[in-house]
Amino acid sequence: MLIAREKRITNIAEFILYMWQVEDIIRASGFDIDLIEKNIISKYKQPNEVLFEIRDWYSGLIKSMKEEGLEKKGHLAFLNSLVRDFNDLHIRLLNHSDEQEYRLLYNQSRPNIEAFMAKTGSRISNEIEACLTGLYGFLMMRLKNKEIFKETAEAISTFSSLLAYLSKRFLEIEKGEEELP
Repeated sequence: MLIAREKRITNIAEFILYMWQVEDIIRASGFDIDLIEKNIISKYKQPNEVLFEIRDWYSGLIKSMKEEGLEKKGHLAFLNSLVRDFNDLHIRLLNHSDEQEYRLLYNQSRPNIEAFMAKTGSRISNEIEACLTGLYGFLMMRLKNKEIFKETAEAISTFSSLLAYLSKRFLEIEKGEEELP
């Protein structure tokens, strides 16, 4: 919760990736709040009232995931909505004449996005979801100490650059510092 809160106000892409990881942790814990408390919540060096707040946050996510039928796979509705909003901004920036820097980043990543989408089939609904999914898979491979080929790392680097720029713009617009193009 503490990490999610910080990421939500600093980097939308990192927030989404973090929340996808939390969903996987909840699934891996069998939706058992006591197991999550033992293995995760208890590791936080926080006052008891903050630990109770974190437990409530996890409990709420568990309840929402069960209500949305996400026991095996999938993402919470609010995260899917956020990914769609993120992709909508991506499309707006691509279509805006003053966004040469974004179009350059996109053109560098586009072949990698297309290749990734072709490999994953129809389960990816848009280009930004493809970048996020690719980056999440890459992070999971690193956590598992799997071999990562140079070409894969280079492709993911283009996703990361595109998402970093898009995250910055998303938050500027959300905070009212920039106008929506």
